Amino acid sequence: MNIVVACILAAVISFAIAFGLGYVVIPFLHKLKFGQTILDIGPKWHKNKQGTPTMGGILFILGTVIAFVVVVIIDKVLGGDIIGSVNVGETASQFITEQVSSKASSNNIKVWGGLIMALGFAFIGFLDDYIKVVKKRNLGLTILQKTVLQVVLMVGYLLCLYINDPTGSMFIPFFGVVETKIFFWLIGFAVIYATTNAANFTDGIDGLCGSVTVTAAISFIAIAGLRNCLGISLLASALAGGLIGYLIWNWHPAKVMMGDLGSMFLGGLIVAFAYAVDCPIIILLTGIIYVAEFGSDVIQIGYFKLTHGKRIFKMAPIHHHFEMCGWKEVKIVKIFTLVNLIGGVLAVLVTYFGAPK
Repeated sequence: MNIVVACILAAVISFAIAFGLGYVVIPFLHKLKFGQTILDIGPKWHKNKQGTPTMGGILFILGTVIAFVVVVIIDKVLGGDIIGSVNVGETASQFITEQVSSKASSNNIKVWGGLIMALGFAFIGFLDDYIKVVKKRNLGLTILQKTVLQVVLMVGYLLCLYINDPTGSMFIPFFGVVETKIFFWLIGFAVIYATTNAANFTDGIDGLCGSVTVTAAISFIAIAGLRNCLGISLLASALAGGLIGYLIWNWHPAKVMMGDLGSMFLGGLIVAFAYAVDCPIIILLTGIIYVAEFGSDVIQIGYFKLTHGKRIFKMAPIHHHFEMCGWKEVKIVKIFTLVNLIGGVLAVLVTYFGAPK
């Protein structure tokens, strides 16, 4: 199947599922009384969001996974292998053919391994949400519980990548391929932990995390194409479609929240995209708002401790700072999404011009 047709089909199917499920899932969450708990540490006006159904991330999770699997099956029936597809000339030598076969196998591991890892983070998020809304423990999982589960998941995912490539090779634009070797694990833990938590921080106002991640997904459609990983282009297309369908329900004033279930899935999948194209550093651009949200929180806490009570921002993460400055939620979402879109465009350009010629 043509990759463009496949990506469009995946996006449309995912959108239809995510949007359509909203008519069923949101009333069901209301019936179960799975409402959002608003903590006192946020802006006071967020209290009017109290009781809004949470765990709405299931809309785009199901949309993404179902659409992706359906298109892969259709492609298989038509005789294709879109996940393992690698562009080569028709008259390839045996040596090149062997390289292509190895690349195809690697792509399969990265795509399916990344998706399973993201679903694992979604499960951790589900447990956190469930404890908050059902067990009535406002903070959900304890820090120790959440950290242990995340570490187990990270080790499993990174081990798959390491077995696939023990050198820990990573592509750095304009510098080429670098073997990280023993630093592979340190970099991996840092990238995965920071990104999944950054996505969680970004989910603080209606429509923000979903809108920002749509632009990240769109940029990865192009980047994966440039990096010869068409399976990720397909998966990113499905994610973009599912998020757009979800955003119809999550736009201000939101009828449903994604919850940790959704935000941790998004963070995990963005990490999977970056590792699949062998360039985790690209998240600094494709997820520039993630970086700003996570960074602002770290800076705020660090500065508060160093100065014994002083703050740089009125409130952190950074979107709350702008809320306290008087910006409306929709304005913040639009500007932050535009900034992340610019970061995504820069990421595509850096990938293209920074590749070895």
